Amino acid sequence: MFKKVDRKLSREARHLRVRKKISGTTERPRLAVYRSSKNIYAQIIDDVTGKTLVSASSLEKDFTLKAGSNKDAAKVVGELVAKKALEKGIEEVVFDRGGFVYHGRIQMLAEGAREAGLKF
Repeated sequence: MFKKVDRKLSREARHLRVRKKISGTTERPRLAVYRSSKNIYAQIIDDVTGKTLVSASSLEKDFTLKAGSNKDAAKVVGELVAKKALEKGIEEVVFDRGGFVYHGRIQMLAEGAREAGLKF
């Protein structure tokens, strides 16, 4: 008898494996990404103090893209979070893909953040 693989549990296990190695410091905070079926979210987190420094998502008022693909939306969210981070003086981050495969929307968010000036 085959058991159905729980994709959410698998992603959470991958995320825990990644988080064992990645941690955000005050000098180089963590850029954490989460994607749902309809939206994408990005936060820059200082794990030492446990505070979210900057956040952006496809649900914000500043979000300009009204129509288009999810990849386009992810790229815009990456640019938004990078712009907000640079305003706060954050230039370098550690990328935390949240257990998701570095492909598609996750990759576009990372490329958008890099193009807007974040280094990782």
